[in-house]
Amino acid sequence: MKLSRRNFIKASAATGGVILAGCAASKPAMNAMAEAKAQPSSPGTGDWIPTTCQGCTAWCPVEVYVQNGRATKVRGNQLSKANNGYCCPRGHLIIHQLYDPDRIKVPMKRTNPQKGRGVDPKFVPISWDEALDIVADKMMELRNNNEPHKFMYMRGRYSATATELLYGTVPKLFGTPHAYSHSALCAEAEKMGPGYTQGFFGYRDYDLEKTRCLVIWGCDPLSSNRQVPNAIHKFGKILDQGTVIAVDPRLSASASKAHEWLPLKPGSDGALASSIAHLLLAEGLWNKEFVGDFKGGKNLFVPGQTVDEESFAEKETYGVVKWWNIELKDKTPAWGEKETLIPAEQIARVARVMGKAAPATAVWMGPGAAMHPRGTYSAMAVHALNGLVGSIDAEGGVLQELKPPLGDFAKIDPYKDETATHFGHEKKLDGRGGIDMPAMMKAKAGSGVVTNNVANGMLKDPEAVKVFLSSWSNFNFSATGAHRWDEAMARVPFFVHMVTNPAEMTQFADIVLPATYNAAEGLSVISNKANMHAHASIQQPVVKRLWDVKQEETEVVWLLAEKLKARGFSKIHDYYAGEFKDPETGKAPTNADEFAEIVARISSAPMWMPKEPLKGDRIDGWEEFKKKGIYNTEKYPYKKNWGKFKTETKKFEFYSETLKKTFSEFAEKKKTGIDAILEASGYTARGELAFVPHYEPPKRHGSLSEYPFDFIDYKSRLNREGRSQNTTGYQEFKKVDSGDTSWDDVLKMNPVDGKKLGLKTGDRVKISSTTGSITTTLKLWEGVRPGTVAKCFGQGHWAYGQVAAKDYAKAQPRGGNNNELLVDDYDRLSGATARNGGFTGVRVEKI
Repeated sequence: MKLSRRNFIKASAATGGVILAGCAASKPAMNAMAEAKAQPSSPGTGDWIPTTCQGCTAWCPVEVYVQNGRATKVRGNQLSKANNGYCCPRGHLIIHQLYDPDRIKVPMKRTNPQKGRGVDPKFVPISWDEALDIVADKMMELRNNNEPHKFMYMRGRYSATATELLYGTVPKLFGTPHAYSHSALCAEAEKMGPGYTQGFFGYRDYDLEKTRCLVIWGCDPLSSNRQVPNAIHKFGKILDQGTVIAVDPRLSASASKAHEWLPLKPGSDGALASSIAHLLLAEGLWNKEFVGDFKGGKNLFVPGQTVDEESFAEKETYGVVKWWNIELKDKTPAWGEKETLIPAEQIARVARVMGKAAPATAVWMGPGAAMHPRGTYSAMAVHALNGLVGSIDAEGGVLQELKPPLGDFAKIDPYKDETATHFGHEKKLDGRGGIDMPAMMKAKAGSGVVTNNVANGMLKDPEAVKVFLSSWSNFNFSATGAHRWDEAMARVPFFVHMVTNPAEMTQFADIVLPATYNAAEGLSVISNKANMHAHASIQQPVVKRLWDVKQEETEVVWLLAEKLKARGFSKIHDYYAGEFKDPETGKAPTNADEFAEIVARISSAPMWMPKEPLKGDRIDGWEEFKKKGIYNTEKYPYKKNWGKFKTETKKFEFYSETLKKTFSEFAEKKKTGIDAILEASGYTARGELAFVPHYEPPKRHGSLSEYPFDFIDYKSRLNREGRSQNTTGYQEFKKVDSGDTSWDDVLKMNPVDGKKLGLKTGDRVKISSTTGSITTTLKLWEGVRPGTVAKCFGQGHWAYGQVAAKDYAKAQPRGGNNNELLVDDYDRLSGATARNGGFTGVRVEKI
C-alpha cells in the first residue's frame, strides 16, 4: 500500500494538504488527524458537567470534570437513581476516546475506486460543504431515476432522538423501506422470553436491593448487560443476605463470586430451565400468590403423570398445568443432567433455593441464554421461572419498566409525497416475514429487524442498494460471518460512513463524515431504566470540539436536508423547519445548531415545563435540566402489571395464547401450517409444544469429529460498544476480564483439553470453524468447562487505529475477531443474530 493507514489517519486537512505516494507534497495547514497533545492543566478547581455515557446500553448518567477546558475525570451523575452516582470501568474510558488521536477530524473523499479488505482508499480531505454536495447529488440521482428505494440507511448506536430524525424520517420521506437498526446483533432474542409469557418485549429491571436469590443466567451483570454500576453497587449486599447462582459455561466475574456456578453445556439452557421448573412444581415450591394452587390443596404434580387442568385454580398465570403435561412432567433433574452435564443434585439444590427465596428470586437472563439458533424457546423457558417463583413485579424480583415523560415529534405522514409512499413499500432486504424468517418481535410476524441478513440480501441482489448511508456502525467487524460484509460492501456503488474513528467498514466508504463523540460533544436526550427508576439524561458538549465534527442525528441531517432542498426535494427540510419549534418561544430553527438544540428541548420539555405536576423529580426549566443533567421518575410500584399483562389472556402465560395467535395469523397469511413454519425456521417443536416454554436441542455448525470444541463468545467489561480497542486504557487493563491478558488476545481452554492436545499457555494457535479461521494466543484456564473454548470479543481489528490494529498500515489485526469464526445464523422467530449457545464448533491447532 503506497499510502499507509497510519498516513490515512493523518491525511485529513481543513485547508490544503495533498498526500501523494505516502508523502506529503506540502505540510497541511491543519493536520486533521494528528496526535492531540495534552495541554497542561494546573492544579485547582474545575467543573463537573453532566452528560450520558454511551459505552453500553446502560446509558448511564455521568459527569465529566473539566479543568481549563479539558475533560480530565468521569464519575456517575450524583443525582442519578439508576447508578447511585457511580460509573463502571467503561465510563472512565470516555476521556481516552474523546482525545483519541486517531479520530477522524474532517470529511474525506475516496480517490481509489477499488474496494476490499486491505485496499487503500486513498482518502483526501474535503470540506463539509463539498461532502454533502456529493451525497445530495447521489441521492437525487435515485429520486430522479425513480429509484429512491435503492437508498439504504443503517444505524449502529443511537439516541432516542435518532429514532425519529435520522432512522425514522430520512428513509421514510425519501421513499425507501431500507432502514435497519443494529439491534438484532445485540440481544433481541432474550426479549422473546418476557414477550411471549407476559407481553413485555423489552429488557427487564430488577429490585436488587431486596433480592434474596439472584440467578444470573447467560450474562455477567458485573461486566455487561445494561446496568453494571447498579449491579456492582448491590452485589455485595445480595451475597450477604441471600444466594447468587450463576449459569454460564464460563467462569465470569459474576460466577467467580457466586455461591453456585452451573457451567452447563452450551445451548442446553432450556433443558436446565425445564428441570428446575419440574422440581419447583413436583415439590410444591411454586409461588401460590402469583400462580395459584390445586383446588383440593394436594399437590398433583407427580413426575411422569399428567394432571387434570380443572383441578388447578390459577391466579395471575395461565396454562401452568398445560405446561406440565406438554413439557415438564418427565423433565426431572436426572434427565436435565444428561442434557446439561450439570449434576442432578445441583439442579435440585438450586431449584430449592430459588423456591424458598421466592418471590424475592430474580432470574436475570442475558443473551447467552437466547442468542442461538433456537433461542426463542430458551428465553421463554428461562423467563418462565420468574413466573413460577412469582417474582414478576414483586419485591426483590423482576420488573418491567417505567418511562420518563419525553416529548413527541410531529407526525411525518403529511410530508410524504407520492414517490415516498409508493417506493416505501418495496420488499425489505433483511428477509423478515419469510416462512423461514418469521421475525415475530412484538407479537407480529415481520416486525423484527434481521440486521445481519442485510448483507445476504445485498449479495443476492447487487443492484438493490446504490447509495448507502450508515452511522456509528461497523458491521464488517461486529456481525457474525464478517467476510460477507466485506464482500457486500465492496460492491456498493456509493457508501457514506458517519463515524468517530476509521473502522473496518470505513475502509469501504466513498465519503467519510466525522461524527461527534456524543458522550462529550453531542446534544441529545437519552432515556433508560435501572434500580426501580426510569430516567432521562442529557448528552451535551462538556468541552469545545477540537475538530471539524458534527452530530449525525441532528446537525448532519439538517445540513443534508438543506442540500436536498436546493436540488428540488424539500420534504425533509420542510418537516424539520415547519414542525420543530422551540417549546418555550415557538421559534423555528434556521440552522443546524439551532435545530439540534430545539430537538433536545422538545424531547425533554415535559420534564422541565410539565403541563401537570410530575411524580418524579422537579426541574425548573431547560437551564436547570442542563445543570442537573437528569430527571428520575418515581419508584416502580410492585404488582404494577398484575391482572393486566399485555398478553391475549391478560395473564402471565405458561401456555402462550399470544404466541399461538401470532403463529396462526402468520400461517394463514402464508397459506401453510404452523409446523411447516417451524420446520422451515429450523426448530424441532411440533404441535402444542410450540406454544409452551420448552427445551430445543442445540443446533450446531461443524461435526464433533472435525470441530470438537464449542466456541464461547463473551463481551469485555471495557468494551464500549466495540469502540474502545484503540485506547491504551483498554489494552493495558484487559486483564480485568476473567482469564484475559493485557495487550493480547487469548483463547481460554480447560487444562484437561490442553493436555490431550499437547498445548500449553502461550502457544500460538489457529482456531477454525466452518466459516473461517483466526490466530491468537492460548491460555489454559480452569474457568471454562472441558469441551468448550472461550474468547472475549473486541480484539481483531485490522483498522480503527494504531492501537487497535497490530499494524494498521498493513491491515494486520491485533489478535482475532470472533465474528470471523461465528457462523452466520439466526434465531429466526425473533430475527436475532446467533452468537451464543456453542452453535459454532471449532478446532484448535498449534502453529
